[in-house]
Amino acid sequence: MEFLASLGLFAAKTLLIVLAVGLVVGMISRLFRRGGQARGTVKLTNLNDDWRDTALAMNGELLPAREAKNAYKAARARAKADAKRDDKRPRVFVVTYDGNARASQTSALREELTAIFDVSRPGDEVVVRLHSSGGFVHAYGFAASQLERVKARGLRLTVVVDQIAASGGYMMAVVADAIIAAPFAIIGSIGVVAALPNFHRFLRKNDVDFEQHTAGKYKRTLTMFGENTDMGRQHFKDELELTHGLFKAYVSRHRPTLDLEQVATGQHWYGSQAVALGLVDRLQVSDDYLLERRGAADVWSVEYVARRRPLDRAVSILAGGVVRGTEAAVAGGITRAAEALHVPLQR
Repeated sequence: MEFLASLGLFAAKTLLIVLAVGLVVGMISRLFRRGGQARGTVKLTNLNDDWRDTALAMNGELLPAREAKNAYKAARARAKADAKRDDKRPRVFVVTYDGNARASQTSALREELTAIFDVSRPGDEVVVRLHSSGGFVHAYGFAASQLERVKARGLRLTVVVDQIAASGGYMMAVVADAIIAAPFAIIGSIGVVAALPNFHRFLRKNDVDFEQHTAGKYKRTLTMFGENTDMGRQHFKDELELTHGLFKAYVSRHRPTLDLEQVATGQHWYGSQAVALGLVDRLQVSDDYLLERRGAADVWSVEYVARRRPLDRAVSILAGGVVRGTEAAVAGGITRAAEALHVPLQR
């Protein structure tokens, strides 16, 4: 019993420390956010140069000295020739979109695309390496609208899916002139889902009243804490069907040859199946597609890098210290608990 009491006291102290420091970190973070977001920068990387330098480095290790030197001279000669016709060669701008449920990377995407538009020329291409399992409808609708900006400027848009583009992710992909997918990439899921827990019976069982007042017949159809009605459920389902209809119409506008009755069922398919269904245009991983394009174009990676203010860095360091300190405290507590448990076993 003495050991359990000590363990409980230790757990309570650790929890109080974590909550207190977390509160301080949260307050500092909120103060920082009120100061506005520092503007970041767009980082450009010439992938043609990177690939050439890597090949030269490998040749230097693998080939005899004379052959490596000849390979180096040939590569430099090609680079000079490319530089002379640089103003005529098309450019391929590569951006990476790794989406979460809130599509939070869209803010970076809009900065990257805006930077590309300022320097793009007719014949240039934007390649989006897309990875997303979808999320909120309004968030991914906005992300898809960002890709429509590429088409509106007459640039070719290619989306390459190495792993997954489902639901909102596929909503973004359909905007492209061409969708390329890896053989086992997950594609599709043209459907809508919503779920909501309800605690009404639990509250009623424990004599807890919940009141909610609305103005408007359908202001709240389903609620987490009140008693849901059949009318509310039906309206909620109607809203889902409406959203699904808008999703299907959007897909059909960009890929009119799709059989929506077959593919808009909420299912997903692997890349090899998606080609047969018309959901994607060909099978290939993004690496091979970019290597393929480097022969006729200069391939540039475009990445928006958010600038972190000193206070933001300080908050991150403090938060990291809290995590490490808490981990050390918990580890120490577990060790002491194990030792305490081990003593009676020896007696």
